[in-house]
Amino acid sequence: MADATTAARARIDRALAELERKILELKARPASAQAIADDDLFAPRAGNGADAARVAELEVAGREASQALARAAAAVREVLAQDDLGQDDLAQDDDETESEAG
Repeated sequence: MADATTAARARIDRALAELERKILELKARPASAQAIADDDLFAPRAGNGADAARVAELEVAGREASQALARAAAAVREVLAQDDLGQDDLAQDDDETESEAG
């Protein structure tokens, strides 16, 4: 356990050192300098047409999956609603049977 903790700490220390180095590099650069390629992890990257096509395919697949899940959820709700109605009918039948017996 201690070895795993030590290894994890070493990885964190290396990552922090790398991050500090990058921050210092960015601070030392003049504002007019060209951007460093990896200075913004969330910036859209210029890719080739295949990347754009793949992203479009994934977006379509995501929308289709979302619609399929919505249909499945609606079907489950419908079954649960029918089950609730069936339980209400059974409870009502039980009440009628008890009143007839009494």
